Amino acid sequence: MAALGPTATARLSSPMASIGVPAEIKRDEQRVALTPDGARELVSQGMEVRIETGAGLGAGITDDAYAAVGARLVSRDEAWAAHLVVKVKEPQSEEFGYLRPDLVLFTYLHLAAYPEVGRALLEAGTTAVAYETVQLEDGSLPLLAPMSEIAGRLAAQVGAYLLEKPHGGRGVLIGGCTGVRPARVVVLGAGTVGWHAARIAAALDAEVFLLDRSPQRLRSLEADRRGRLVSLVSSHGLIERLVPGADLVIGAVLLPGGRAPTLVEADLVRQMKPGSVIVDVAIDQGGCIATSRETTHTAPTFEVHGVLHYAVGNMPGAVPFTSTEALVSVTLPYILVMAGRGLSEAVTDRPELLSGLNTVAGSVCHPGVAKALGLPSRHPMACLR
Repeated sequence: MAALGPTATARLSSPMASIGVPAEIKRDEQRVALTPDGARELVSQGMEVRIETGAGLGAGITDDAYAAVGARLVSRDEAWAAHLVVKVKEPQSEEFGYLRPDLVLFTYLHLAAYPEVGRALLEAGTTAVAYETVQLEDGSLPLLAPMSEIAGRLAAQVGAYLLEKPHGGRGVLIGGCTGVRPARVVVLGAGTVGWHAARIAAALDAEVFLLDRSPQRLRSLEADRRGRLVSLVSSHGLIERLVPGADLVIGAVLLPGGRAPTLVEADLVRQMKPGSVIVDVAIDQGGCIATSRETTHTAPTFEVHGVLHYAVGNMPGAVPFTSTEALVSVTLPYILVMAGRGLSEAVTDRPELLSGLNTVAGSVCHPGVAKALGLPSRHPMACLR
């Protein structure tokens, strides 16, 4: 593992004068990590913002829009050479060469699902802060929430589409019609993804069963329950009873930093009706359906035991304009404080950043990530010293 040299140590405790935004190269990823409004805020604070040429085009943002607010349009190499690099998705293998000890990387990482990325970060000694593990005292995940909301809403929308016969499904209208029962939808997990998936499915007049292990969480949602939506405390037996009769199963469980538990085994998938649909939103944490494997927007589905599976690892990338605006609205305050004060000082203002710290100088600094990778964990404050 890399050693933390004096340059890297100074970087963690000093302001980061340059912020780099590379274009995303993950397949079918069209989002960008910074909007022109966000760039303007950073530039107004005296920071140099480097945007890779063309980085915003997939989200409908032109190079001229960035240049107009004072951002520099640069090559990929120059964007990655910045002190703080802000992205949307985890580094791809082609980007591993840009990782280095004096780099602070701020992005979605999901290292439990992508252990090879974790190894690359550790070998390079890079300081990596993951959006998805930044956690407030109340347990909420402020930088994951907007993408989870979008993914949940998309899950119901995609599921309804795939149930149509021309798209590989049983030929079921999700809301049914007069005299014909609607689709039965089972949502596993009542977090942000699951709740929004259940709400949209119920709004489409589906019969929805929302399962979660926390009675308190289900009780907190009860006042907003609408339509044919039933909330149930989850158990293995309940899942075994409900899944075979479902037209659509949406996997929406999350363990911050860790790998998602498998809730639906292959034998249970085999019992589902031919042409039913599974949307595994948890796939970016390894998936919660045993038969799932990650897919792309270009080739989003595959069939196992006659059941259509959708498991795109970056679902919000399907709506890059909406997703980019939503993401930057929550990440920008953290970018400002990290770049303006340095990471070591930023955690004083924003202590939730400590839980976002995944790797520093060859050490894993998040217990959930460490468990998933099978490595020891150091306390994040010890990593920053």
